[in-house]
Amino acid sequence: MKISILGTGNAMVTKCYNTCYVISEGDEHFLVDAGGGNTVFRQLEAVGIKRDAIHTIFVTHRHIDHIMGIVWMIRAIGQAMYNGTFEGDAVIYGHDEVIEILQNLAMTLIDRKQKQFVGDRIHLVAVADCESKEILGHKVTFFDIHSTKARQFGYCMELGNGERLTCCGDEPYNEHEKPYLENCSWLLHEAFCLHSQADRFHPYEKHHSTVKDACELAQANGIKHLLLYHTEDKNIKERKALYTEEGRQFFDGDLLVPDDLEIIDLS
Repeated sequence: MKISILGTGNAMVTKCYNTCYVISEGDEHFLVDAGGGNTVFRQLEAVGIKRDAIHTIFVTHRHIDHIMGIVWMIRAIGQAMYNGTFEGDAVIYGHDEVIEILQNLAMTLIDRKQKQFVGDRIHLVAVADCESKEILGHKVTFFDIHSTKARQFGYCMELGNGERLTCCGDEPYNEHEKPYLENCSWLLHEAFCLHSQADRFHPYEKHHSTVKDACELAQANGIKHLLLYHTEDKNIKERKALYTEEGRQFFDGDLLVPDDLEIIDLS
């Protein structure tokens, strides 16, 4: 099992793509968010994943840097179905508000020959808090992160042998998430900026965390591997070194600060 990082940036970045990624096991792929545009196609191509090979998608929330790329994916999947090159069906999960928005956007923005498959072979499926589905052969439980902004869900994937991967979305930790986060093997967490630069980037005003915050959280909850994303891009050239240096002061596990298009082994 591996994770291909398509994008690592926040909503307003220009030097990297918005945060989204694919978890893959063999020839099966699970896309989480898709950024804000059709750059998701370029990113998928760069990591060697064909659009036609993605059959399962999860959308965390309605912000445009997460959901608009999904509209492009629906268009691409619908076109592949129209052309007869897409095998089987596609499923897109999200909470009910996200699904309603996607339904409306697809019906409004996508041509008839592509959107005809929405509801037939492209299934927009609303999931509830604490509801589980099987994805890539693994149990995945979705949960409400109790966002202070737009309603948002994270998820916890059981990897086997007691190992778990938890995605907390792109906002600071809420105690509601503790059962999914505590002692998990992999934690995917936002880190808007360095704590030492909080006065420059104002993460708390934007309802985001710093590297220090994310690392202290991971340390307190027994996390083995911490992956930081959804960052600013003003430090992009030195981001990996700077974030790692600050994070090491607060977290002694495996700290990853990936660049766009990095592929990480989860096994």
